Amino acid sequence: MKMERMVVLMAVVVMAGSAPALAADVFVFPKENQSKEQQEQDTFTCYKWAKEQTGFDPTKPVAQASAPAPKGGAVSGAAKGAAVGAIGGAIGGNAGKGAAIGAGVGAAGGTLKRRQAEQQQQAAQQQAAKQYEASVDGYQRAYGVCMEGKGYAVK
Repeated sequence: MKMERMVVLMAVVVMAGSAPALAADVFVFPKENQSKEQQEQDTFTCYKWAKEQTGFDPTKPVAQASAPAPKGGAVSGAAKGAAVGAIGGAIGGNAGKGAAIGAGVGAAGGTLKRRQAEQQQQAAQQQAAKQYEASVDGYQRAYGVCMEGKGYAVK
């Protein structure tokens, strides 16, 4: 029993030392008494195969999804609204009152646009996270199938 624990511990240490397996977050046990060298070779072979099958490389950094940063907001909207309001107010006979109304409307519009942009950015990040999880899952399944085919138990 002590020897089996040692073999399991060796398998975990070997896997923790290799980037593909570490990134894949799987545990592999050599069922057919494969040597450390053989397991390292099989790990790399299955890493390459799973990467080719799925198009996902767990050793590559993850790109952050982002929408363009929202520009302006309340202050920018207020300035634009004030300018338009002043013109409208001048036509109606009171440029100051028109500018004040325009500034208020513009500020509200700018705030709304900023919130919408923030919501779009959050939705894009959530979608990217879901896609990443699906990619990791596909890679892990492919890697596991390969390692099982080479005589390893995979969890």
